Amino acid sequence: MKVVMVVTSHSELGDTGEKTGFWVEEFAAPYYVLADAGAEITIASPKGGQPPVDPKSEAADAQTSSTERFYKDSEVIDKVAHSQKLSEIKEEEYDAVFYPGGHGPLWDLATDKNSIELIESFYNHQKPIAFVCHSPAALVNVKAKNGEPLVKGKAVTGFSNTEEEAVQLTKVVPFLLEDELTKQGAIYSKGDDWASYTKQDGLLITGQNPGSSAAVAELLLKTLKK
Repeated sequence: MKVVMVVTSHSELGDTGEKTGFWVEEFAAPYYVLADAGAEITIASPKGGQPPVDPKSEAADAQTSSTERFYKDSEVIDKVAHSQKLSEIKEEEYDAVFYPGGHGPLWDLATDKNSIELIESFYNHQKPIAFVCHSPAALVNVKAKNGEPLVKGKAVTGFSNTEEEAVQLTKVVPFLLEDELTKQGAIYSKGDDWASYTKQDGLLITGQNPGSSAAVAELLLKTLKK
């Protein structure tokens, strides 16, 4: 069972002067769910090398048992630091793809040509694709075989407008994920803010927020075992 995890390479939080990147918990929790089940994991990012970490995800209140485990795991930290270039990843070498969130994907993965082609290739070859929090942004320019948006008519979730308001970034982000998915014809739904909430529509698995990251990985495992 081989899984590629795709993280953002984008580090600037709009024009605020603040930093963004990938959210540690949304990487760590799924990583260990998959690795503990025997998955062989490759980490990739648009630019390769060390992907930026969202500094807010390193705050004390954002820590979980998975992040604590990650900070002590020099092997995985090193693996992240040497992420492969997304352009070098070939779908045929993997069984599934997982995208952790953080605000970064709104800027780079939403429009990254290699990412878009990779997602389309996984999906067209009947392989599961999983996204959590802001990473469903990577779906907004992905097309189905018929040329329509891949998410059209599909049940999805992702970081909600109310959660974006709570972190006071509605005016900073390039688009609101909930609005954009809805505009593409997705059947968007959400649970309570910050509570675990996932949707699965066939091979497409999405989670709403950081609290959903382990649950998305568990759904991905179940789908792979089928």
